Amino acid sequence: MTNQPKSEPLYGAGLWHFGQFRDRYATDGYGPPVSTLEAIDRAGDVGDLSVVDINYPFNPAELDIAAVEDALKANGLRAIALTPEIYTRTFCRGGFTNPDPEIRRQAIELVSDAADLTRRLGGDYVKLWPGQDGWDYPFQADYKALWAMSIDAVRELAQRHPDLRFAIEYKPREPRNRMTFSSAARTLLAIEEMDVPNVGILLDFGHSLYGLESPAEAAQMIMARDRLYAIDVNDNFRGWDDDMVVGSVHLVETFEFFHALTQADWQGVWQLDQFPFRENAVEAARAGIETMRTIWRALQVLDTEALAEAQARQDALAAQRIAKRALLSAQTEEAERGY
Repeated sequence: MTNQPKSEPLYGAGLWHFGQFRDRYATDGYGPPVSTLEAIDRAGDVGDLSVVDINYPFNPAELDIAAVEDALKANGLRAIALTPEIYTRTFCRGGFTNPDPEIRRQAIELVSDAADLTRRLGGDYVKLWPGQDGWDYPFQADYKALWAMSIDAVRELAQRHPDLRFAIEYKPREPRNRMTFSSAARTLLAIEEMDVPNVGILLDFGHSLYGLESPAEAAQMIMARDRLYAIDVNDNFRGWDDDMVVGSVHLVETFEFFHALTQADWQGVWQLDQFPFRENAVEAARAGIETMRTIWRALQVLDTEALAEAQARQDALAAQRIAKRALLSAQTEEAERGY
């Protein structure tokens, strides 16, 4: 038995996908600076994107929200979320966990401002990526205090904006050597302690790989608690958060991840978080969407009954044959259709 055909999902991307990239070597950037409006235009050039997640503050910071709204409309896009930049130099010693209470307050207020704009733009959630919250050395910090400050900050924001959802994007490390929200399990524990209904998780596929999780298992664990608000998809070699094109390394695990979402009838956007440092950003987005579209087609022909029987026996080889048969047949169909 195969799945019944369903509507193709919506595709999205983080707007940073179309911006300027830097690392600690090419500090002058891979390519020239890109404004928020220019990045929106590039996202519109992809052709298959429906939504974007936008960094806040905008670039330039004085950019009026009306201009952003006009650019989105002109490109047939919607803002699904805003990502407040609580990981920049100002917050290098922490955003929510900064030892300076004034800086902690600044981080909270920045997120609150982003929440107000998310509401105006009709976004689905505010994304929280507190990359500077954590520690670097043994004995550097009181772990209990860091945990409490993180939980208190997110709880305050959720209670201040009860009509909005806040999605925490966890990651094991970088820029901190150890991040407070570092795994699916730790983040779920924190959300349970917050005891608010509008905080969930954005599962970044690459972060899950980098943290040595199974992304499919992590997704199932989060969905079982009804806390999977969004996903970002990319790939890496598991040793770093490389943010490569979807399916370029872990294609079978990517297929398993989307199978887990489909089995749970998860209805969210399939969203790119790729960093095409040396590639054309528009073409890299199209490549990622092409892979996701192939996976979607494979899910329509996957023999779910046979797969369930193989999994009940824990028959690894049979399960692999069934999954790969669907995936390879979908790739053949894509080629025949000219995608």
